[in-house]
Amino acid sequence: MLIKISNIKIPVTETTDLKKYVVRHFPIKADNIEEMKILRQSVDARKKSQVFYLYQLLLKLKKEDESLLNNSSISLYKPHAEVQYAEWEAEHRPVVVGFGPAGMFAALYLARCKARPIVIERGSRIEQRKQEVEEFLRYRRLNPNSNVQFGEGGAGTFSDGKLSTNVNDDFIQFILEEFYRHGACEDVCYAAQPHVGTDYLAKVVRNIREEIISLGGEFHFNTIFTDYTTEKGVVSVFCDNDKIFRTNHLLLCLGHSARDTIRHLYDKGLSMEAKAFSMGVRIEHKQKDINRMQYGQFASFLPAASYRTVVHLKERSVYTFCMCPGGTVMASTNDEHTIVTNGMSEKNRDKENANSALLVGVNPEDFVVDSPLDGLSFQEKYEHKAFDVSGDYRAPANLVGEFLRGKVAKSVRTVKPSYPHGICFCDLNQCLPKFVVQSLREALPLIDRKLHGFANPDAVMTGIESRSSSPVRILRGEDRQSNVPGIYPVGEGAGYAGGIVSAALDGLKTAMKIFF
Repeated sequence: MLIKISNIKIPVTETTDLKKYVVRHFPIKADNIEEMKILRQSVDARKKSQVFYLYQLLLKLKKEDESLLNNSSISLYKPHAEVQYAEWEAEHRPVVVGFGPAGMFAALYLARCKARPIVIERGSRIEQRKQEVEEFLRYRRLNPNSNVQFGEGGAGTFSDGKLSTNVNDDFIQFILEEFYRHGACEDVCYAAQPHVGTDYLAKVVRNIREEIISLGGEFHFNTIFTDYTTEKGVVSVFCDNDKIFRTNHLLLCLGHSARDTIRHLYDKGLSMEAKAFSMGVRIEHKQKDINRMQYGQFASFLPAASYRTVVHLKERSVYTFCMCPGGTVMASTNDEHTIVTNGMSEKNRDKENANSALLVGVNPEDFVVDSPLDGLSFQEKYEHKAFDVSGDYRAPANLVGEFLRGKVAKSVRTVKPSYPHGICFCDLNQCLPKFVVQSLREALPLIDRKLHGFANPDAVMTGIESRSSSPVRILRGEDRQSNVPGIYPVGEGAGYAGGIVSAALDGLKTAMKIFF
């Protein structure tokens, strides 16, 4: 008998054996519990006078006892949907372009279906890619094809590895468990806000690649997809190193930074539309201040605190995104002479600062002039402006106090910025659209009413954050194919995801759609 027990509430100051807690508070005998595991763990900090851990538990009982279901906290456990695998029957092997989360889970599923997928990745395998990222962070030597945006694992590999999502889908638990099976800590399966940590992500990515290879998959790193042709249902895939692959199923898991490829696909006739995205800054506070803000006197009993909030202004929304507790602000560009920021945390989240994207919605009417691709040029324009502020990869920045008064700070105060190349104080109007700057200025005091201390005058605003999502969507039908049969746009770069889990889910479900 499988049962779920909810509403277990334990003060964070107490160390409690969960099995003993269940036996003490519910009519269940210890010797009837065959197996127990945590389904969900979260923190209830709504009342700062007392903070609790909340749990949902799964129990496998040796003997059935229907009377337990009379308890309002106990219900029968309904297992999540299982992924169904089929046998590959197409004439040609599938080709997956890009090995970020979407490509990883598409290729993994196809490999388990004995399809022996061919994976093309413009960047390096993770071991070499880490060295190339370090070269840029230390010495400002950028490899345009293998960096924080491009390479095995995708952009999410150098982030917090956050696995939370607003998407509600039966297969999300499968994705979380695959991350755990390939090297993430077990808590990603049950934490309310799960994260892998960039230090663990490299191992996860490598292990997924090795499973795909063990099942007959084939990888081509440092290989750029450049073109395609179609004839009688067969897609010929061309690469920059003269390699040609033929397939009936080309999965384009490009990522949102593959602008050159997206432009070429548009010129080739793939149908696309402009979509909304966001721009803004990374805001940094001391992590201890965020802990105190969220947990009050109980901060010392809990891991690094996070937050998420949104305010709705008259014309736009301003929101926090990809909050990285105990992390650093990353230099995340893939183009020379541009500035792009992102956030990164390791599993322990033990760095001095917390950072989060603070973003303003950008709508197609803000940037579309001639084509659906104008959002790409809009992003590029401001990323170059951000570089021009210093001319040497230092990021444009200001402190919240001066920003709110329309002034420019002269030096940092209590919050020491973590951006690896250093910062250059400036008026953020130099590198962001005026409506973004004005929206941030209106929103900060409103957010501070929700999160007291968020508008700390010493907090650092580092620009620019411009790649939270793609400004383009490659259109596809119910069968997930584009207007060119045999070509499947997938994940963030195609405009169908916004984070590691949603991208992985889109890759998985697109690969499944080929069969079912």
